[in-house]
Amino acid sequence: MHVSCPMWRMVWEFENGVPLVGAEVTAGAASAGATSRPKRARNKYNRREALAGYLFISPWIVGFLVFMLGAMAYSLVISFSHYNLATNVAKPAGLKNYALLFEDPKVATSLANTLFYAVLAVPLEICVALGLALLLNRVGRGAGFFRTVYYLPKMTPSVATAAVFLLLLNGNTGAINQALGFFGITGPQWLIDPAWVKPSIVLMTLWGVSGTMVIFLAALKSVPRELYEVASLDGAGPVRKFFNITLPMISGAVFFNVIVLTIAALQVFDQAYLLFWRDQTNASPEASLFYGIYLFQQAFREFNFGFAAAMAWVLFVLILLISLIQVKIGNRFVYYEGEKR
Repeated sequence: MHVSCPMWRMVWEFENGVPLVGAEVTAGAASAGATSRPKRARNKYNRREALAGYLFISPWIVGFLVFMLGAMAYSLVISFSHYNLATNVAKPAGLKNYALLFEDPKVATSLANTLFYAVLAVPLEICVALGLALLLNRVGRGAGFFRTVYYLPKMTPSVATAAVFLLLLNGNTGAINQALGFFGITGPQWLIDPAWVKPSIVLMTLWGVSGTMVIFLAALKSVPRELYEVASLDGAGPVRKFFNITLPMISGAVFFNVIVLTIAALQVFDQAYLLFWRDQTNASPEASLFYGIYLFQQAFREFNFGFAAAMAWVLFVLILLISLIQVKIGNRFVYYEGEKR
């Protein structure tokens, strides 16, 4: 009997007691082999893609490990020592550097100035950036031109910005006080009066608020227009639309900007340094002594690197704790589209 045909082969195997290894099993095995081959090829392709990705970001990885993570580990080590830059010798100090943080009155003063600046600057930056983004979001023709103009201050170097604000904030001949005098208001001594030192630094900070504005503008563009149309049909006005639609829908961007700006405010350095401490004298007002300024002085003027490293790690822990608190509180108010509540 001819058994090459699959059907006759199955009959012959059944009649002769041969275990059924039919065409279906053979075909299934062939099909499984055909399926596994593309799967293996796909896995090989994915591995190549992953390897190519890691090769592209390898410069950043090396830079992070050497200049960021390595530097942090080294600063943690020298924070427990008396480190002399001239001799490059570190003598063990235990917790003495951290104990000195509580004994040095300038540490408390600089930390209080920094926290006060953060409380003052962050809400103002959020409000100004959001206001500018709302204005740009309403611009139709020429929107690209206005976005470019509003973003230009962010591109200005800090040194040039400080030079401009030194002229603007001059208590006697500054343009700001002259403008206030036009309305019969006597302007303060921005750079001398301790009560106005931190507001002057906040004004300089607001000059570069356009980076935050761009993030808000992107968030506003993603708000569905249908929500505003439905609200208009219900008789909602602009204020109600803002608080009931706009603000909840961009709450993720607000949350992100608050955290980022808070971290930046707690590390404020260049604005205060360029306005008050560039001449390396002690004549600057105490109100301008921020934590980053005092850390810089201890490290590169007093060469007390162990103490400066301890200050840096205390600031790191403080920023971490504040960020965790903000995340814990912010998650209750932030709305993410598509997230189940």
